[in-house]
Amino acid sequence: MGETMSKRLKFHLGGEAEMEERAFTNPFPDYEAAASAVFAAGAAEDTGCARPQPTADELGLPFHNDGKIIHNFTRRIQTKIKDLLQQMEEGLKTADPHDCSAYTGWTGIALLYLQLYRVTCDQTYLLRSLDYVKRTLRNLNGRRVTFLCGDAGPLAVGAVVYHKLKSDCESQECITKLLQLQKTIVCRDSDLPDELLYGRAGYLYALLYLNTEIGPGTVCESAIKEVVSAIIESGKTLSREERKAERCPLLYQWHRKQYVGAAHGMAGIYYMLMQPAAKVDQETLTEMVKPSIDYVRHKRFRSGNYPSSLSNETDRLVHWCHGAPGVIHMLTQAYKVFKEEKYLKEAMECSDVIWQRGLLRKGYGICHGTAGNGYSFLSLYHLTQDKKYLYRACKAWLGRFTFSPTSWYQRHHGFQHLNLPLRRGIKRCSETTKTPTCLDQKPDCLVPDTEPTVNPEEGKTKKKRSKHLHRHPLRCRDPQVRA
Repeated sequence: MGETMSKRLKFHLGGEAEMEERAFTNPFPDYEAAASAVFAAGAAEDTGCARPQPTADELGLPFHNDGKIIHNFTRRIQTKIKDLLQQMEEGLKTADPHDCSAYTGWTGIALLYLQLYRVTCDQTYLLRSLDYVKRTLRNLNGRRVTFLCGDAGPLAVGAVVYHKLKSDCESQECITKLLQLQKTIVCRDSDLPDELLYGRAGYLYALLYLNTEIGPGTVCESAIKEVVSAIIESGKTLSREERKAERCPLLYQWHRKQYVGAAHGMAGIYYMLMQPAAKVDQETLTEMVKPSIDYVRHKRFRSGNYPSSLSNETDRLVHWCHGAPGVIHMLTQAYKVFKEEKYLKEAMECSDVIWQRGLLRKGYGICHGTAGNGYSFLSLYHLTQDKKYLYRACKAWLGRFTFSPTSWYQRHHGFQHLNLPLRRGIKRCSETTKTPTCLDQKPDCLVPDTEPTVNPEEGKTKKKRSKHLHRHPLRCRDPQVRA
């Protein structure tokens, strides 16, 4: 008890300094303050003030009263996308040719161009996506089976790209190969985890992705049900072993740790089980998923943030992978399924935490960067149509291009953090930098470059710290190591 209180007291005393170290102070007024300026301007005009009413752009609002994004803001985004694509393509010339994942590799690039095609309807982007799909399908390694980090990602994205190009034979071949991975997923003797990045939930995502993008029935319901059953049975087994069956009927762990967040934890798994396309029966949702969600909810910190794992009492991480930005998606989905206001209320409180502490210094990435945190605001806006969350999403994007990076290295390479899958595709500044390419390695999030130097007087070899720091490709590991 004394140790626990000590941790909490330490965080309370050093909380502001810790936040300053991990995130930028949010310089933007929240939506209520910005909107009140609009109302004040309108009131001034009503009283006969000769000054013209300021535009939304002048007042700092990125959208009009009807929620439509203003032209200047849209133009800024388009210009930035064009600039970053040019830099990305140049950087990809030195990228790891063997990384085919959606998380850090070539499938992520294909997915990026597929999304650009979806937004712009420009066929050039779809053909560019096809180029990268072909590259990935030639280099499948069979090591992992999930959408983000395994072969399921390249196969699922490939199937969608070929389908949009009306190449049905190639699309079906990708789907067939994807379904062949299922034996590994449902095998009872398998040591496969259940989480989203490397486990069964990540494979389930690939199946549901196909049914969403190509059409219902692309993957048969029986295949989906088999994967869902394996996830549920695994959760029930661990819950019994940990003697938590009554409090948390579905309990999951990764590397012997019961994580909470979206990447490795229960929030990501519960979110997938609540997807309508997963076809989980209402009894299982009510008697197993719902009480398990409530068990996780009760682990929330007073700040509104969530721990990285059930055993962690340090309120530090505000990332999609660990913390409120990932848990918020579980809560919004729970609100949709169970129609209880408590889930929406706590999702909104998560949003407040992200607004205060979510402009991360780590970079732009989805897993533990500002882009991933910005998605939480968009999710709430889609659910509630409250312009407050659209405003926050726009400001979260703007924030990372407003702040001056804290070092020369970041100024020179800051663009590389915008899109998580591009991390390996950027040419490094220092020739001494060596980036690990094996996903099994566990690098620190921020590791100093070192090089052996020989002291001629002592004749001894020692490590000399490089004057620049090098960020490794994003890989979510134990937050105590990664943080």
